[in-house]
Amino acid sequence: MPRPPHRGTRRTPRRPVRFALLALLLAAVGPATALGPVAPLAVQAPPDRPAGPVDPGTEAGTGTRTATDSDTATDTGTSTATDTGTVWTNPGTPTPTGRSTAVPTAVPTAASLRLAGRRIVYSYPGETPPPELLETIRAGRAAGVILFKENAPSPEQLRSAVELLKTAARESPSGAPLLLMTDQEGGKVRRLPGAPVHSARQTGAAADPAGDAARSGTGAAGTLADAGLNVNLAPVLDVFDAPDNFIDHFERSYSGKPEVVAELGTAFLAAQQQSGVAATAKHFPGLGAAARDENTDERPVVLPVPLAELRARGEEPYRAAIAGGVRLVMASWAVYPALDADRPAGLSGAVVQGELRRRLGFRGVTVTDALEAGALAGFGDTGDRAVAAAGAGMDLLLCSARDIQQGDAAAEALATALDGGRLDAGEFSSAVGRVDTLRTSLGRP
Repeated sequence: MPRPPHRGTRRTPRRPVRFALLALLLAAVGPATALGPVAPLAVQAPPDRPAGPVDPGTEAGTGTRTATDSDTATDTGTSTATDTGTVWTNPGTPTPTGRSTAVPTAVPTAASLRLAGRRIVYSYPGETPPPELLETIRAGRAAGVILFKENAPSPEQLRSAVELLKTAARESPSGAPLLLMTDQEGGKVRRLPGAPVHSARQTGAAADPAGDAARSGTGAAGTLADAGLNVNLAPVLDVFDAPDNFIDHFERSYSGKPEVVAELGTAFLAAQQQSGVAATAKHFPGLGAAARDENTDERPVVLPVPLAELRARGEEPYRAAIAGGVRLVMASWAVYPALDADRPAGLSGAVVQGELRRRLGFRGVTVTDALEAGALAGFGDTGDRAVAAAGAGMDLLLCSARDIQQGDAAAEALATALDGGRLDAGEFSSAVGRVDTLRTSLGRP
């Protein structure tokens, strides 16, 4: 961002002394705004990105920037980082990669930046973690990294990349392991080659569904552990309500019966976690009512399911998963008017705190779906979304646009909101504590 112009002072023959004093003062303090001195910022042009919808079953790495769990490409948010802090900008005109053209107004403290970074899951483009991401990890300002097919063109290359990430984590002040994650659901949604081969639908139709689900969970853990990863963004606990709807079309639902989904999802996650890889139940409180074209990665989705039905069908598998010890729960980006008519689930305290935490008693880590999702188009840039999600009770923020600046933008917005009192310090600390506990429980890097 260009340096703000000097406030001009005209030279007149009658005020030479006053002008000289003012010139000396300006030279001493430098350019300023009404909010105080502002460090110069550089605006970078956004890289070109392919546009267009991506099917949820499409794996990453085909040239389209796709999100995590159901693959999307849009992003919003902006910032510019420095070694000692970051200047955050007011909401301005968002660009395709989320950078803003607004004027910088606040510099979060270095301590708040470190705290905020411990809630951010980064992503990166290409085969090798870029130096700026490794430096962020070394500084202790990252909770984890999500990996996609484009990051893993071969098993050897993936192991090399993961070792770089782990080495950077070992060099951080705490030395705590990163959360290294991907989507390894099975069937059409597998970021890495290998188990589980069966989709959720195939598991539900197997001769021994519970046994097949357990074997899939063990297989998923083996695939991820062999690559050095420790978190799987699976299983899907959505209960489809119509054949070939959004979640069933891609074979990501075990069944149209909540009790079946509860049994098989819990079998998958329990077997996986017994093998040392944390499981993520998604997408709370359920995407089973979404029609074929209702993809939250592409656009806003409203699911007007009555509250009694939402709790009896959508939420019921989560009760079993929580009882089974699931470590993470991912919230949906759909809007559920029965719970909150104005905000997607992951931005709603009524959903995250009211339903998931208080009603169902979940005490683990909450994680957003992709912050760049099209469903959030009306909720500002990356920074706005990050603050809203944190305020709603989401612990981890998933920045999966393969753009390091997206993660930086989220962290800087959280830190600024924390310093300014927009986010409660006690709740912020509790969220970081849950994330830290998960990280340390998964072993040293």
